[in-house]
Order: sequence, then structure tokens, then C-alpha cells
Amino acid sequence: MSDACGCGNGEPRGADEQDREPERLWQIKELQFAALSGVLLLAAVIAGFLDAAEPVVLALEAVALLAGAYTFVPSTLKRLAKGKIGVGTLMTIAAVGAVILGEVGEAAMLAFLFSISEGLEEYSLARTRRGLRALLSLVPDEATVLRDGAEKTVAPADLQIGDRTLVKPGERVATDGIIRHGRTALDVSAITGESVPVEVGPGDEVFAGSINGTGALEVEVTTTAEDNSLARIVRIVEAEQSRKGASQRLADRIAKPLVPGIMIVAALIAVIGSLLGDSATWIERALVVLVAASPCALAISVPVTVVAAIGAASKLGALVKGGAALEGLGKIRGVALDKTGTLTANRPAVIDVATTNGATRAQVLDVAAALEARSEHPLAAAILAAVDDVTPATDVEAVTGAGLTGHRDGHTIRLGRPGWLDPGPLAGDVARMQRTGATAVLVEDDGEVIGAIAVRDELRPEAAEVVARLRRDGYHVAMLTGDNTATAAALARDVGIEDVHAELRPEDKARLIEQLRAQRPTAMVGDGVNDAPALATADVGIAMGAMGTDVAIETADVALMGEDLRHLPQAFSHARRARRIMLQNVGLSLGLIIALVPLALFGVLGLAAVVLVHELAEIVVIANGVRAGRSTPLAGAPADPAASPTRAAPVGAPS
Repeated sequence: MSDACGCGNGEPRGADEQDREPERLWQIKELQFAALSGVLLLAAVIAGFLDAAEPVVLALEAVALLAGAYTFVPSTLKRLAKGKIGVGTLMTIAAVGAVILGEVGEAAMLAFLFSISEGLEEYSLARTRRGLRALLSLVPDEATVLRDGAEKTVAPADLQIGDRTLVKPGERVATDGIIRHGRTALDVSAITGESVPVEVGPGDEVFAGSINGTGALEVEVTTTAEDNSLARIVRIVEAEQSRKGASQRLADRIAKPLVPGIMIVAALIAVIGSLLGDSATWIERALVVLVAASPCALAISVPVTVVAAIGAASKLGALVKGGAALEGLGKIRGVALDKTGTLTANRPAVIDVATTNGATRAQVLDVAAALEARSEHPLAAAILAAVDDVTPATDVEAVTGAGLTGHRDGHTIRLGRPGWLDPGPLAGDVARMQRTGATAVLVEDDGEVIGAIAVRDELRPEAAEVVARLRRDGYHVAMLTGDNTATAAALARDVGIEDVHAELRPEDKARLIEQLRAQRPTAMVGDGVNDAPALATADVGIAMGAMGTDVAIETADVALMGEDLRHLPQAFSHARRARRIMLQNVGLSLGLIIALVPLALFGVLGLAAVVLVHELAEIVVIANGVRAGRSTPLAGAPADPAASPTRAAPVGAPS
């Protein structure tokens, strides 16, 4: 983290401060002062051309310096008091040295450039912090609790362990608990990533933020609102974002040993030179050495490369949130992929129909569609999409946690899960469907089973190609999902992933990411609220679909704008190239410092020559950094995000 960043001290912001997070670039304090500094510098240049009085020009430059320095000098001094050194320390020393030598304009330019880079980074961090608040929207504002034989409406924060809450159809669960009465199909995608609703009943655990289906539930509270599933997600994200925020950027890591070295050298030059002879000459040379060692090129080279690379990445369908994210993306060697919505399209479809007792495939689907036409069950859309015309059944009733019953043409028809309906001769087919990772439903006509339908969320067409490309490029690929083991294993085989982790809750994903990070720099790719802790824990979090889940997008470091997974290897390749250019610029900047310091020390170059060389070096590194703006799509991948579809996924989309 840079010296200037508001959260660079690693202290978490309070709720009130988070509510005031800026939402626009012009609201960023650092950028406001940078703009003021730039305007004053321009005014100083114009005043100089107009032959204005020297005090006027000097005053404009001095105020420009103060405006730019305000964004990083105070925080630099605070960090120095704690023994922390970064690129802001170098910039401060260089600016002070330039002022002592009378080059106030040079000092103001350094402050102006650095304040811009600090403002852009703060804007990125503010966007990420705002995303945390979206997590809490999953908790309902009110909960119905059963106390003293009566129903009372209370705030979730007032619930106590042991309370009995009533969760009506369509309501969200207020906090974690155990079902004591009732059955339902529970949408737990926001918490576990289960791709289809889970049938639950007495004794089953439910999590905060889960959405109740059609049955009423009586739930015994097992955790308070402060310690439920969503609260744990928030804590994990906050902790991991703090870890990332406190980590040093590339320039900071270089500056840490460089700053004390330069300070020691300058001090030795002044002291030893004064002892040997002309103290004024050697003190001046010591100050010139400080200016020669100023990271002018270093300060501008990395931001220019970052801006160019991020702009090019957007043309490749990837939104990269700042230089730290770009650097991290270029170092990744392991990729953890979420299943639902990432490897799959999150659009369940009928993949198989088994028949018996003389029924045909069309007849089985026709009966199933007749019932599903009157249902809001998540599998209904998949079954209805498999038929052309539907004649809806009458008297359709939902049997909570089991299936549907109804009548058509004088027949009693039913559709439901195995166990509620007897599969009979289709038992082997049902087992086969479940082994392939599909959800199997049975169809019955007048008490006789006529077929079984397998519904599965299919892999994206390009998923296997992308996994193969990642493996060819040397990445270790793993699958992390909250879905059941059978579904995960079946899809992993199809896509070519050997390292599979299933039935994971958000904190489980985050823990596994920590283990993978211990082996190699690891990126997490996901699209749901339940992925937020893992996205934050990973070295780089990558969210699928910039029009997708707000929390995933805000928590991630990189967002793929479209639904085409081929943007992923493109983003990795582009980031590696940008990082190479970044390292080239850093090497050139350091080489310049190494060359200028001895020349300044022995008086070969004076202050004017040192400043001129710095300006020429800045032109060179800027030109090199601009090269990062060239983007080349990989073969077969869409060059523009508009070429791949996007979707508007609800918060809590399954993962």
C-alpha cells in the first residue's frame, strides 16, 4: 500500500466513514488536490512565459507544491513514525531536496504526479469497500419470533440463541438456525452456491440470507446476527481486504531499502566532505545527490504502464482495479474456479429423459410441463424450455419438499423427487442421472411412473478449451464449489479439472484459497455472494460478468465483463506482458539513479543537468509504458466485450 492511501495504516474504517465513501472520481480528496496542484503549476508556467515577477511564479509553484504534497506527506510522516518506508518517503525527500536547491517547480511537479496516482488508487479501494455493504442487504429488516405463545416482529439483531422464528414462504432467513417444524425447498445459493434449491425439513440447518420456498418453517436460532453466516463473510472480506491494502506495491518494495541507503549516502557526503574542505560545496553536492536519487521516473513509469494496460484490458473484456491488481494478475500461477455461473452458464436444462411403461420421451415431457406450467420451481423453466406447446394441468398443488400434483384430461398426474415417487423400473436410470451430476425428477400418470427427467446446469461451451489453455500455460487449475460432490466431480471430469473441492461454504472456500496461496500465487474466479470471501482471500479475485452480482464484482480485483470464459486466459496473458513492461521501467529508473548518483557526487553533473536527465528519462519510460496499451486477443476469443453476452444476475446467484 502506498503512503498516501487512507487505509494504509491498516486500521478498519467505521460504519459512518464507510457510508461516506466517495462514488465519483471528483469526490476523491487526493484527486481534488492534484487538480488544484496542476492548475497552479500551469498558471506558474504561463506566468513565466509572460515575464511575470519572479515572486509571483515562485508563489504559484510553492502553493502547487503544498497542494500536491498534502496528499502524501502527512501520511508519509505518520508511517515514518511507525518505521514504515515507501515510495512516498522517496518523493518527500526528493521534493525537500529540490526546494533546498531552489527548484520549487521540480518539487511541485513530483508532488502533482504522485498525488494523481494516489488518488486513482484510493478511488479503487473506495469502490471495493462500498461493495461490502451489499452483503448485508441479504439480511431481512425484520424477523417473526414466537415468544410467549404469540408472534412478534423484531429486528434480526434482537434475536437470541434458542428463539423460535417463523419463516414464511418467500421470506429470507434472518439468522442461522435449525428447522424444528415444516418442510420446504430452500434457495441457499447465496451461502453455499448450491445450483438448485435444497429440500429441507426438521433437523436440517438453515443459514442467514437463504430464501424460503413454498412451505412455512419454524426455525430455532443457533447464532446471533453478529455471528451468523453473512456476518462471518463480512469479517473475512474485511480482514482480507485489510491484508491486501497493507501490502506494499512494487515501487514501495523497491523504495524500502533504497530510501535509507540514499539518506545515509547523502549524509556521509555532507559530513565527510565538510570535514575535508569546503562544507558549502559538499552540502550542495549531497542535496544534488538526493535529487539525482529522486524516483521521478519510477513514480511516473508504473502509473503510466498501469493506465495503459488497464485501458487495453477493458478492450479485452476485463476490468482491472488498479496497479496492485494488475501486478498480482501478472504473477498468478494457480487458478481456482467456481462452478455454477463460472464454469457453467447457470441455466439448468434437460439433458436426459428415461421412459418406461410404454411412454415416449415427448409424453413424459408433456406431462411434466403440464404441471410445471403452474409452478415457480427453479427447474420449471428448464422443463418448459424442452417442449414446444404446453397444455397446463388443473388443480395443481405443490407438496412441500416433494413435488407437484394435478389433473389433466381426467388423469391424476404427479412430478417429484425420487423417494416421494417410487422410481420402480427406472431406479437404475435415476442413479445414472445422479452420477452425472444431474437432478432427477420422476413423472407419474394415474399412479404409474412413466419417466424420469434429468436436469443439469451445463458447462459453458468454451469451458474445457479455457481449462486446457490454462494448463498449457502452466497454471494449476482447481474447482471450488458449494454444490454436491457428485455434480462437481461429474462436471470436473468433463472440463478436465482434477483438483476438485465440493460442498463448501464461503468460509471453507476462503480457507482452501489460503492453502492454495501457500503453494503458489492463486486467483479465485467466481460470480456469487458466496464467493466474496474467497475472492478477497485470493492473491487476485476475478468476478465473472461485470453486470453480475454486485458483491462479487466489488470484492474482486478483476471483473470479466462478458460471459465468455476465454477472456480469462486473455487477461492473464495481457497482465504478464504489462508486468514485464513495468519491470523494464523500474529497471531503467533504478539504473538511472545508479548512474546519476556518482556523477552528482563527483561534481560531473550539476543540478540543472540532473533535472534534465530526469525529464528525458521520464519521456523514455512513458513511451515504454504506453506499449502496455496494445492489446491482442487470443485466437478464438472475442476481441470486444460486446461480442460476448452479459447477464443481470441477482445478488446471491448460485455458485
